[in-house]
Amino acid sequence: MKLNTLKAKWSKNKKRLGRGIGSGKGKTCGRGHKGQKSRSGVAIKSFEGGQMPLYRRLPKRGFKSMKKSKDIAKINLSKIQEIISKKKILPNIKINLPNLQKSKLISNKYRKLKLLGSGDVKEKYNIEVNFISKSAKEKIEKFGGKVILIK
Repeated sequence: MKLNTLKAKWSKNKKRLGRGIGSGKGKTCGRGHKGQKSRSGVAIKSFEGGQMPLYRRLPKRGFKSMKKSKDIAKINLSKIQEIISKKKILPNIKINLPNLQKSKLISNKYRKLKLLGSGDVKEKYNIEVNFISKSAKEKIEKFGGKVILIK
């Protein structure tokens, strides 16, 4: 193989737009006359000439949970133990969302309460919650406390 025997692979040149009517793509450059699409810098995303767009022809997929976690206050056992030890709430009073909101430990925007099992229980207390983790329930009942689930 020698350099003088190599043949170049010729590729068809791109047609240069707007270079006179003799070029075949002069003047309007194949864009037609007037209108939004004839102007520069305009791309109409997902517009298919009035035909129903692909994203609307295809069926919806997936699942969106209606249970909003935004209105559920989550609190750990460690936080409740801290509250009781600082005597912000007495252990003989039932611990529930309204009581925690009255003592300004949880914001008033929450409508439900979920108890999580991080931390230890050092005192016996009764708690009223909407949701509870298994570990939290076991720890409270092991110490002799009661868990009341509200629906």
